Amino acid sequence: MSTLLNPYISFRDNARDAMTFYQSVFGGELALSTFGEFQASEDPAEADKIMHGMLTSEGLVLMGADTPNSMDYSPGTNISVSLSGDDEAELRGYYDKLSGEGGSVTVPMDKAPWGDIFGMCTDRFGIAWLVNVNTGAAAPAS
Repeated sequence: MSTLLNPYISFRDNARDAMTFYQSVFGGELALSTFGEFQASEDPAEADKIMHGMLTSEGLVLMGADTPNSMDYSPGTNISVSLSGDDEAELRGYYDKLSGEGGSVTVPMDKAPWGDIFGMCTDRFGIAWLVNVNTGAAAPAS
């Protein structure tokens, strides 16, 4: 698999509705995971919020999620760029370059609850990046 560049849109409490709407527009397969499924929030009110949504349709990939209550949400700054693939060296290289020289690390590259290697950073221009290395490892069942 080659590296993919995907838009990632942040929402405030309406990611499920938005991603379902986009599916009605573009068709395709929609996968939604909640914060509760991955025990990714200490706030019980966020259990049913979307931690990650991905719509895949004919070469088109659109991702989105609800912004946790603990994080700032400002419409107009609610998009990130996601890089994913299976070439760890290539993806780590992108992550290192994006987070270096005036950039910052938001989440260090490390094993994620879903089994892949994941990290987040912001480049020197203020653009947020999500980098996911597909390891083929399934997350442990709870």
